Parts: sequence; C-alpha cells; structure tokens
Amino acid sequence: MKSSKPVEASDLIAAIRPGSASGVTRRAFVAGAGAVTLAGALAACAPGGKDAGSAGSSAPVDAKRQVTLAMSTSNEPEGGFDPCIAWGCGEHVHEPLIQSTLVVTDEDMGFSNDLATEYGVSADALTWSFTIRDDAVFSDGEPLTARDVAFTLNTIRESASAQADLSMVAAVEALSDTVVEISLKKPYNVLLHILANIGIVPEHAYGPGYGEKPVGSGRYRLVQWDRGQQAIFEANPSYYGEKPAIERFTVVFMEEDAALAAARSGQVDMAYTSATFADQKVEGYELASFESVDSRGINLPVIPAGSERAAEGDERYPAGNDVTAHLEIRQAINRGIDRDALIEHVLGGHGRPAYSIGDGMPWASADMKVALDRDGAKRLLEDAGWTLENDVYRKDGLDAAFDLYYPASDTVRQAMANEFANQMSEIGIKVTTKGAGWDDIYPHQFSDPVMWGWGSNAPSDVYELNYSVGTMNFSCYESETTDAYLDAALAATDVEASYSLWQKAEWDGTEGIAPQGAATWAWFANVDHLYWVRAGLKVARQKLQPHGHGWSIVNNIDRWSWD
Repeated sequence: MKSSKPVEASDLIAAIRPGSASGVTRRAFVAGAGAVTLAGALAACAPGGKDAGSAGSSAPVDAKRQVTLAMSTSNEPEGGFDPCIAWGCGEHVHEPLIQSTLVVTDEDMGFSNDLATEYGVSADALTWSFTIRDDAVFSDGEPLTARDVAFTLNTIRESASAQADLSMVAAVEALSDTVVEISLKKPYNVLLHILANIGIVPEHAYGPGYGEKPVGSGRYRLVQWDRGQQAIFEANPSYYGEKPAIERFTVVFMEEDAALAAARSGQVDMAYTSATFADQKVEGYELASFESVDSRGINLPVIPAGSERAAEGDERYPAGNDVTAHLEIRQAINRGIDRDALIEHVLGGHGRPAYSIGDGMPWASADMKVALDRDGAKRLLEDAGWTLENDVYRKDGLDAAFDLYYPASDTVRQAMANEFANQMSEIGIKVTTKGAGWDDIYPHQFSDPVMWGWGSNAPSDVYELNYSVGTMNFSCYESETTDAYLDAALAATDVEASYSLWQKAEWDGTEGIAPQGAATWAWFANVDHLYWVRAGLKVARQKLQPHGHGWSIVNNIDRWSWD
C-alpha cells in the first residue's frame, strides 16, 4: 500500500460523493486526483482507528499481506454485515467472509464442507441433516454449535426483511450440539446452494446493531466500518481453517470515476470499472477481466394481452403481449440477434454471448445456443403469414412491433436496448425503447419485454424464470412438461444427478423454453466484470461471477498473493 499525505474523512466524502457540502464534485476529484487522495480513509489500515466488532485492529500487517480495493457505493451493505438481513445473500450473493457457512462451492461449483463435516438427505428429499464440526468458535471466544445454525436459519425463515429465500423450509432443529436437521415443505436441493452463502450468527450475541459489529467464526473479522467510506477486515485468529494469505483487506466505497482516479494515484490495489472506462490506461495496473453469469436479456410474453398476473405482495399487473404471443416472432427474435456485434459495440468486447440463464454452469443446456440467421428469421415470419410493409412485417392488421423497457439509470442496458432495436429492424421487427425508473417498469414486467440483469451461482433462476408459478415468470410461460422436469431436478437427492433434469427443462428434444422451442426469452450477453489490478497482485482463480459487480470478487481473497 502506498502512502501519501492524509486528508480528513469529511474531505474524502466530499471528494467521492456529488453534491456534498464542501462543493467538491466527483468530476473535480477526478481532475485533481494528484491533490486529493484516499489516504484519510486508508490511514485506518494502520492500527489506532475506531474499532468495530469484538476486537480492534491488530499489529501492523506486512504490505505483502494486505490489499485495498475500491467497490461501488452500491456494494456497501445498507443493513450492515448481517446474514439475517442481506449480507452474502439476496440479489447479489457471495460468501459472507466474517461468518462461516455450512458448505462452500469451489470454482467448478462442486460442494465441500465448511462448518459441516458431513451431511445427507432422506429418501423423500424432505429432511437434510448436517453434522457440525466441534472446533469452531466465534470471534468473542464462544463455541459455535448446531443451536447457532438452527437459530440463524430460523431467524431468516421467520423474518419478513431477510433477503435469503428459505420459504421452502418448514423447520430447523438442533438435535444436539453437533447435529442440525432441516425439514422442507417440498423437495428443494438448491438449498445447498443457498446454504453456501448464509453465514451463521451467534445466538448469544445476535440482536439490534449486530450488522455494525458482527461476531462470526469466518476467515475474517470486521475491525472497522466507516459508513459511506470504507470497511476494514483482518484475519480471524480464532478461525479453524487455514490461515489466510492476505491478513488484512480494506474496501473503499466510491463511484466509478473516483475509483479510476484512486487507481491512477496509486491509492488502491484494485478498482472496479466498466467497459465505459476500459479503454483508459493506468500506469502500474492491468485491466483484469473476469467471466460471469451476469446475464442481460429480455422476457418475451407468450400469451396475448388481456389478463393479469400477481407480482410480489398484493400487486397485480397486466399480462400478455399480442405481438410476442406469436411463436414465430419469438423464434425470429432469437435468430436475428448478432450477439458478437452487440458485445463489441456496447461492451467493447468485454463479454460472452448469452443464450440462457447460467451459461457455463454445469446445469446449463447446450441446446439453448442459437446461431445468427436473419434470413431464416424472415422465413419464419413469412411462412407464418407475415408480409413486409414499409420495412415492418404485418399480419392481420398487426405490426411486428413492441416496446422494450430498460432502467434509464443504466447506460449499458440503454445501449444494449438501442443496439437490439437496430438489429431487429434488419429483420422487419420494430422495437421502441423506453427508459424509465424501476417503479414505472415493474407494472410492465408481464406485458412487455424488459431489459433484465440476472445470474447466480445456483440453478434456482432456471426454476423461478420458467416454472408456471415461478416468482419471475415474466414470460407467462406454462408447461406441465417443463414443470415436471424442474420439480424432478429439485427432488434429486444427488445434486449432480439433477443437472440433466435442469437441462431437459430447457429442451428435451421436443419441448422446452429453448429458442427452437417456446423461445420464452432472448438472451444477449454475459457481462465481464472488469477491475484495474496493481501489477504484482495475484488474484486467485474465480468462480463465474454472479449478477452484481462487487463482493463476489473477494470470495477467495484469503488465497490471493503478491509477487
């Protein structure tokens, strides 16, 4: 970590947050990066800062055993570092670091034990049993037992504010200090993927304010958190596993242009960025690109307009679209997308073509891939009775035209929407793009295509997007055959044995959601996650990163190193 003249914390906040009282804007910070530094925040890397958690910062750490990263302000956990609210779970899943989990997943999405020494499931797939290691202690010195596991999962299950989905769990009971039993309402082997990201909290130390001063048994402790600025983590001396190679890491929260400035001034070792800034040059840093399952795509409602669907809560929204209800339209859209061109034009080449939710995962189906064939797309439409009039296909008085909504605050999705619209004009389909806030977009989720971002390290999205009563079935697709495959996949007592069932739900040779089948979605790209990395920092091999450009990068920071 390089040193420089420190500034006060208030000056740092002014520099990285627009509209602050001092009048210093993000633009001014970028322009004057040589004068305004992050040292005020990074000075806390040395001992003597305000502590959080059960213990304060320890003795100085060798520069070769610490890392400082810049993450987006959106990655700062609003509810604190509390797994019973949203830390490690919710929309952007990641390993919780401070707390241990029952199991973990490796880079190939295989499972291994963490707190659990063994686990198993009953023949009816409704009861999961976990044996808990007896050498795990929390950072306050108290032992971790199966009762803490049961407390954590029941707290999440019974909470209306918890982001982890344990709605399939009927009950959790500690049978002894080392055995916990989870009873399900229905077979759901994706539970293992969920548990790989739920940190176990201590029953004796959990309550209001836990997220600000978390007590855990994981690889790291949170030793300082300055809201709006930074969080500092140090290796947990009580951890039962292998000692982390990186003993301290600091996360500084800032906007993207400020993160670039921080890298240019040498104040961080790693800084997130996007394709917008990827053509920049930063002396002493390399642009690292990590593949993801952070997918962009649009739903294609398969039913005609005129009905309603229930959303989350008590909301009911219009459902169906008279244009996308035509199968040939949906299939033609999938054939007409030039994904490579879209990635080059919008992402500067920093991405992979997307054909499904979860490309590259072991449960993804190769049958979801579709080749660019615009002549074939036109033939599909013409064979179904559509005729080209004024460059737009028309049938029975209906134009092949629809609106596409995207979040106006997301410039990448805006660019993708416009690129897609241009490409569809090549096959006689008119797409009108509409930028709006999410509150205005959600009422259209069942009736109009929307530019979504999805992707997780679990097959649950395949279920939710495609099951007849799935929570995210925005295409309004219903199929008893697909539902049966999805149910069978969840009921498999061997997780690896379920992969072929997930694949058949997408296409079994005659039926499914694939582009040659129901074509319920059109997927565009998996967005690479980009970071400026200081020369000499070796980032360990990553899993395919899920939706959300943030904490997942540090899942294995304990195995990073410096040259």
